[in-house]
Amino acid sequence: MSVRGSATILGLEGSANKIGVGIVRDGAVLANPRRTFVPPPGEGFRPRETAEHHRRVVLDVLREALDEAGMTKADIDAIAFTKGPGGWMSFTL
Repeated sequence: MSVRGSATILGLEGSANKIGVGIVRDGAVLANPRRTFVPPPGEGFRPRETAEHHRRVVLDVLREALDEAGMTKADIDAIAFTKGPGGWMSFTL
């Protein structure tokens, strides 16, 4: 943990058309980049394509969050993630 004993939390959210990675410490949001899957007009939510999109971009979004926060994976104390409901196919650990 950090010097003051507070935890740095990395959060992953990918339950719908958006995938996001947030980093929080002491209640302050240090990073929160997101990417959105946009289906063709008139086609609505597409779970399989959304899941493929999220898998394709999640590592880039994670790197962006760490860079934005000025951190490395060694600085992260815990990971939080969306369990559901939502697009269960979209993100798996």
